[in-house]
Amino acid sequence: MEAKLGLQGSGKTTTIGKLCRYLQKKGFNPAVVCTDTWRPAAYEQLKQLTEEMDVPLYGDPNNKDALDLARKGLQEFKNRKVIIFDTAGRHKNEEDLIAEMDQLDDIIEPTEAILVIDGTIGQQAGEQARAFSQATDIGSIIITKLDGSAKGGGAMSAVAETGAPIKFIGTGERIDDFELFDPQRFISRLLGMGDIQSLIEKAEENIDEDIAEKTMNNMLTGKFTLMDMKNQFEMMNKMGPMQQVLNMIPGMGNKISKEASKMTEDKIDAYKIMMSSMTEEEMLNPKIIKQSRIQRIARGSGVDETEVKELLKYYNNTKKTMKGIGKRGGRLGGGAMNRMMGQFMNR
Repeated sequence: MEAKLGLQGSGKTTTIGKLCRYLQKKGFNPAVVCTDTWRPAAYEQLKQLTEEMDVPLYGDPNNKDALDLARKGLQEFKNRKVIIFDTAGRHKNEEDLIAEMDQLDDIIEPTEAILVIDGTIGQQAGEQARAFSQATDIGSIIITKLDGSAKGGGAMSAVAETGAPIKFIGTGERIDDFELFDPQRFISRLLGMGDIQSLIEKAEENIDEDIAEKTMNNMLTGKFTLMDMKNQFEMMNKMGPMQQVLNMIPGMGNKISKEASKMTEDKIDAYKIMMSSMTEEEMLNPKIIKQSRIQRIARGSGVDETEVKELLKYYNNTKKTMKGIGKRGGRLGGGAMNRMMGQFMNR
């Protein structure tokens, strides 16, 4: 069992959703109990998150007794190995809330109390962590909102003074933007040195190996189709935000701005919408897409015909580039990567 504590606005409720997803990937079946009676719509937000992941939730928005909710939640999920309790937002000067936290600790008897801290608040994190540790034994800390390389250093150094280990970090807005904290990897990314190991792990978690292998073989042998390109885009989306992925590749994170990465993601989404208006025959044999088909695809996806032509141009250039790489032995050099990225960035 775990209890989750944190100041209002630290991303605590969202972090519960991320932790549930992480545990599910590891083979656990967590349940969640909402004891946050202070924040409006806390239960509704948790309900939306847990329903999407098929995670059972106990709570009652009409019950304002957090201690009663904790007792009933324990009874509801008495056969569950992992129960996560969402507590109200805290402030070190609100003595009644600190007292409630102490009482909840006695009722729940958590295996671990996890403190959630906003990574953007810098050195204040240490002061907050110390205030919490005086009220309850903090087993570990999750630092949220570490989606930029400049964030988190102050929070981490301050939190380290409390002696509680940082267990996880939230690295973005998506439900999968959540990972075990590894100091060496984090510092490597912070310094722009990349993190190949994390990239490999993300790929293993999110990419279908058979589809990936087939797509790559088709790319390198000149049999690349729009269907393969759509599969490629979907695999890229599953890996996470483009800037985050680029930051894991040594030397790539500093070369492409956040704005350019966002523009590229938007372009990929637009291309996927256009491809959803194509027939299977067109996806597998793009050569048949002439003017009349372009008109139909444009109408079906709500775009201008020039945008469909741009998609086809990108497809043909990618096919040509990858076929050339195949002839040279399958090595994707920096020049080839830059040319492919440039097709997006320069539009």
